[in-house]
Amino acid sequence: MTDTLDGLAVGQSATVSEITGDDGIAVRLMEMGVIEGESIRMIGRAPLGDPIEYELRGYRLSLRASEAARVQVTVNEASTTGN
Repeated sequence: MTDTLDGLAVGQSATVSEITGDDGIAVRLMEMGVIEGESIRMIGRAPLGDPIEYELRGYRLSLRASEAARVQVTVNEASTTGN
């Protein structure tokens, strides 16, 4: 299932498939390790829903919902059950 990073539920994992755009935000996301094939897990949201915290490559990263919406992911089906 393909989705965007901002659509993940708490505890759900996915694999990055694409970052849309070629501007400074897209470049910065890639510099922070959000690259094609990377596994990423949604940790939680701020009380008003923005920013969203993720875990990847052994560290935590907070992104605005608008930034996370630019990252296309494939949801890991195993992460959607039992968490």
